[in-house]
This record gives sequence, C-alpha cells and structure tokens, in this order.
Amino acid sequence: MDFVATIKTEAEKHEKILIEVQKSWDEDDLMRFRNYLGEHYKKKEKVNGKEAALPITTIYILGFKLTGIESACIKVERSYKDLLENKKIEVKSPFIESLTHDSYIIQAARITDKRYRTKLDKLLSLFEQNHFVLSTSEVSKQYRFQSYDDDIQLIASLLHEMIANPKEREEIEKEAEALRILDDLFGKKNREQKQIIEQQSKVLEEKEKALEEKDKMLEEKDRTNEAQSKQIAELKRLLNKKK
Repeated sequence: MDFVATIKTEAEKHEKILIEVQKSWDEDDLMRFRNYLGEHYKKKEKVNGKEAALPITTIYILGFKLTGIESACIKVERSYKDLLENKKIEVKSPFIESLTHDSYIIQAARITDKRYRTKLDKLLSLFEQNHFVLSTSEVSKQYRFQSYDDDIQLIASLLHEMIANPKEREEIEKEAEALRILDDLFGKKNREQKQIIEQQSKVLEEKEKALEEKDKMLEEKDRTNEAQSKQIAELKRLLNKKK
C-alpha cells in the first residue's frame, strides 16, 4: 500500500512524504520501489498556486525483518561534506534537496511493547505485531499502553474508524483470508520441499557411505595385492638362489 502527502514543516517549507507499507519481501519489489520513487521525482506539486519539485522523504513500514538490523526504527540520513576541506557543510541547497532524500525504515516485526520511553515508542506501539485477539468472526488488537498523547490518540481513532467502516473492513477481511490461503498453499509447498530435500540428503549420505566402503575395499585390495607381490618376489629370489 502506498500513501503520499504534501506537508508544510515548522520552518514553513513544503515536502512530499511517501509512505510504503510492504508485508513481505520479493526481489521484484525493489525495482517497484525504485520505479515508484522515480515517478514522484518526475512529478511536480502545486504549492501556493505554483508548480514545484518538492524535496522527498520516504517512510517504509515493513512486515518482514531486515537481516542483521535489530532496530525497529532506522533513519537513513544525508549530510553535506566538503571533501577538499574535510568538513561538514551546514547550509542546505534546494537543488541538492530536490535530488536526494532522507528515508525512514520501520520493521513492524521488531516493534516491542517493552519500550515506552519516548513519544516515538508510543507511536510505534500502534503497529506492534503481537497481542492480537482472535475470534470466529473478527481479529482485534489489544493495546497494552493506554496513556497516549492527543496526536497519537487521533491516529488510533482514524485507524479504528477505518476498520469500523463496513467497506474497508470487508477489504481487510478479504485480504486476511487471501493471506491465510497463500500461507496454507506455500506452507504446504515448503513442507513438501523440505521433505524432498531431506530425502535427497539421506540418499546422498547413503551414496557417500557406499563410496567410503568401496574406497576401503579398494585400499584393502591394494594392500593384499602388495603383500602378494612381495611374497612372489621373495619366492623368485629363493628360487634364483638355489640355482
């Protein structure tokens, strides 16, 4: 799911925010992300009646884990550096800002309810992937932290309104059912593949054992032949001596 918003910052500057919600990972998704980002770089937005190429910030909310990165919330931040003087440049350029962007990565699967130290912790807790309450007719979320700020309460109310909307709820339930079917299909397929791999591994192990046994037999045969050759050589030596 993709979301786009144009915002005005406290510094009275306008920015374009791209939010990407991705439940699972596939290699093809990377090119889709890049194409989607490229389309927005090409697109101008109207600000105060004028078209402008706005700076972009991307937010990726991922339903899968990035290998080796344990943090639930990561910021990929740019900085300007004067390579000749080897020092940081503090001034921001509209030209550079319009061609590059900061990015935030949120790993929903790594969000934990054990952290409530900051406002960001409380905000992320809305997307924490545990404490779901399952019933025969619905799936609901139990929040263990209730003392939210007003702006987080607003977000929670909007999410609640969306899930309460019959049309939105129907779409979510269809999607959940589709995911369950896919999990059943691919889960079964993965189990079958695992069994095939295990069977193939056993066959390979048996073949390796057979080859090892064969090698041992050949080594024993070589030793026997060598001993027989020595005996024959000794007999020839004795016969030659008697002559």
